[in-house]
Amino acid sequence: MRILLFSGKGGVGKTSLAAATGLQLSRLGHRTLVMSVDPAHSLADAFDLETSLFHGATGDPFPIDERLAIHEVNIQKEIKRHWREISSYVISVLRTTGISDVEAEELAILPGMEELSAMMYVNQFRREERYDAIVLDCAPTAESMRFVSMPTTLEWYMKHIFPFQRGLLKAVRPIAKPFAPFELPTDNYFANIQDLFGKLDGIGELLEDPRVTSVRLVTNPERMVLRETQRAFVYFSLHGLAVDGVIVNRVLPLTVTDTYFQEWQLSQARIMTEIDAYFTPVPVKRVPLFTHEVLGRERLEELARALYADKEDPAAVTRTEAPFTFAKCDGWYEVRLQLPFAVKGEVGLFKKGDELVVEVGTLRRHIGLPSSMAGLSPSRAKLENRVLTVEMKES
Repeated sequence: MRILLFSGKGGVGKTSLAAATGLQLSRLGHRTLVMSVDPAHSLADAFDLETSLFHGATGDPFPIDERLAIHEVNIQKEIKRHWREISSYVISVLRTTGISDVEAEELAILPGMEELSAMMYVNQFRREERYDAIVLDCAPTAESMRFVSMPTTLEWYMKHIFPFQRGLLKAVRPIAKPFAPFELPTDNYFANIQDLFGKLDGIGELLEDPRVTSVRLVTNPERMVLRETQRAFVYFSLHGLAVDGVIVNRVLPLTVTDTYFQEWQLSQARIMTEIDAYFTPVPVKRVPLFTHEVLGRERLEELARALYADKEDPAAVTRTEAPFTFAKCDGWYEVRLQLPFAVKGEVGLFKKGDELVVEVGTLRRHIGLPSSMAGLSPSRAKLENRVLTVEMKES
């Protein structure tokens, strides 16, 4: 199975491009699902589906044709399916503060619930071998980072915090319950968390396998959008995901000769030159600005023709280069990370337990070290040719 993540700044056209990719995949014979991971869903709107027809079935994939389905994760239905005990506990705590029942139910939808629900579906469909390709229409860049980092974060919590927290509360609950200012979580609450973790088992490895998962970054030929695309490239690399394509959407066609757009064309030409230079050797595709809104299947198919050649398969594996590797040379070990666009002043690192922690700006990445390197500490680091090399030696 192939997983394709479409990510980028809000408003660049991710949803339309993800939908067009789904149509191209299904046309080539792949059983395809296009899934929206953006809380502000617009996938059904892209296909111009009748609201009453689609939204009655959003809890499950909705068929477009015999080989293509779309899925907008409905958080209310997911709470009933997967988050019942967790949501009930949060609601009970919020009620003790004087918040009304309706407000408590709204506030009990915690950040990350929707993304984790989507991951559970991806894992489920992989196990069932229901689809050949899943196209994920991701939320804007910051939320996409949260999406891909969740497996690592949850695994760390389950390994380091969950057993202690569950055991401690089980021991003190009978004593503390009469005096606690709010309801303490029951063991069913922890069982719910453990069950969710089981449903996500293996999803982290799946996302970091470049033969399975690829990221397609969507951008516009505008400087502000380009800067966010560059940051996204770094962040996905740090999280172990392979970026195998950049799509520049809404490029003014050369046939536009009106003087009103002359400055726009000059600006876009400069940005396109920068994009080609920045992302080499990652291939860059250009999609023109259409004369009409891309809405409905017919126009999505037109977009697919602009994006892909007739027989081009979006599911083809074109890039498998790992964003970080381990090596041994001249008596010491090295960790090598691909950090395109990072500068020396932005990079920080330190050792924590058996992990190497790398920071780029406000982003932190925990890299688990192999047993042969777990007792070593970083002694020197250098950033050259977009690669950060960290020497690991005995302290």
